[in-house]
Amino acid sequence: MARSLREMLEEKLQRYEELERMMLDPTVLANSSRLASVARERGQLAKLATRYREFKQLNEQIRQTQELLEGPDMELRQLAEAELPQLKARRDRLWDELLELTVGDEDLERKKCILEIRAGTGGEEAALFARDLFNMYKHYCEDRGWKFEVLDMNPTDLGGFKEVIVAVEGDGAYRALQYESGGHRVQRVPQTEAKGRIHTSAATVAVMAEPEEIEIDLKPEDYREDVFTASGPGGQHVNKTASAIRLTHLATGIVVQCQDERSQHKNRAKALRMLKTRLYNFYQEQERRKRAAERKSKIGSGDRNERIRTYNFPQNRVTDHRIGLDLYQLDSVLAGNLQPIIDALQEHERQELRALFGPME
Repeated sequence: MARSLREMLEEKLQRYEELERMMLDPTVLANSSRLASVARERGQLAKLATRYREFKQLNEQIRQTQELLEGPDMELRQLAEAELPQLKARRDRLWDELLELTVGDEDLERKKCILEIRAGTGGEEAALFARDLFNMYKHYCEDRGWKFEVLDMNPTDLGGFKEVIVAVEGDGAYRALQYESGGHRVQRVPQTEAKGRIHTSAATVAVMAEPEEIEIDLKPEDYREDVFTASGPGGQHVNKTASAIRLTHLATGIVVQCQDERSQHKNRAKALRMLKTRLYNFYQEQERRKRAAERKSKIGSGDRNERIRTYNFPQNRVTDHRIGLDLYQLDSVLAGNLQPIIDALQEHERQELRALFGPME
């Protein structure tokens, strides 16, 4: 397994260096679409390739340092003996990073993603819980300086959300938020419950990497567009103007709609953005299934039917069921302090990767 992985890393590095040469080729520079394609592929490979190049350089340094340990010069032997543990520690850290970049989702380095939150079982209380999740993610993203843009929402009369769709953009956004896909459950006394009984409600979250404009070729003939009048809370203008847009992709049957803006033009632009994201992730998921044998296990499938987390208000506890993590700081988590959970999930995945592939020298 490690040998085939090493071969793949060599291929990625060779391709990256080839793309670097192409970026200087006058024929490529003269063709703007070709240049954009080369630059995009180079950017996608950059982090993996540069780290693997550094990994190879460290291996060579370690080899040379080990040779000094066997040499006749006492002073050089002492210097080599002091330096060797540091070099090996740096190599180990790089290897962990390479494992994550190589075996993980190839979209991990994307800065943009679409976050969809939908109320599940539980009626109005589920919609209020969906609003709580929305606020949790909003605070988490804002604390990191990420852009947080509402693309569409379907609010309820009591202030909850039947559905809300958000675009997030920032360094590390998809890498962190990928773990949020799945079923979220809340246990608490609902605001709508007069007798004070604890109820269980649910919401689902889907996190999808957002493609660049040129990655999905979507033509008007590929989808059907329907224009209709927006419904639900939102004021007279929203409800009386035929500005809402529904797009149906003919080949896959994927449907998106947007009614958040008063402008039909703005709703169409947002709906197209959502449709491209769903199409990209639809095709990516097909590829992931083909490569499923590469991993023996994975933290969460991203399936909305998979219950990943419970928020228990009476005990002030958050439980992530994938790794058996209990945090007795529910109020802090809902205020946007998700990082302890994300850190634990990432470390668990690193341990799985180390166990699966072991060290490489």
